[in-house]
Amino acid sequence: MNPSILPIVLIILAGGATAMQAPTNARLATAVGSPVNAAFVSFTVGALALAVLAAVFQTRPDWAATRALPWYAWMGGLYGVVFVVAAAWSVPRLGVALTITLMVAGQLLISLFLDHFGALGVPQQPLSLGRAAGVALVIAGVLLVRRF
Repeated sequence: MNPSILPIVLIILAGGATAMQAPTNARLATAVGSPVNAAFVSFTVGALALAVLAAVFQTRPDWAATRALPWYAWMGGLYGVVFVVAAAWSVPRLGVALTITLMVAGQLLISLFLDHFGALGVPQQPLSLGRAAGVALVIAGVLLVRRF
């Protein structure tokens, strides 16, 4: 297998898991009474799964290295909360396809900004016509999913 194929396949599978996460958490929100409760349960299950993975792979964080991190390096979990709560809330109202399409559009718009300015420590990749057109096509896809 071409070495560059494996990461692509893994990311596609992760995207599929994200699509499955939204309706799963929406169903959970109905059972536990709110999207916030669903996110709490979801993150608890996720934390337990991570604890098992850490034990299996015998990984431990380098706490000394974390002291040198900028403030924004600690925000990943908060972004996850926003994603899970928003998905659990919006799937019953908008459907899975529109919810995920809107989320992908939002991810791409913000990622263009992050890349262009090299924000949050990512390598700088200037905005180009091709990259902007790609995001515009995704936004057109949002409109198509919404209308049809």
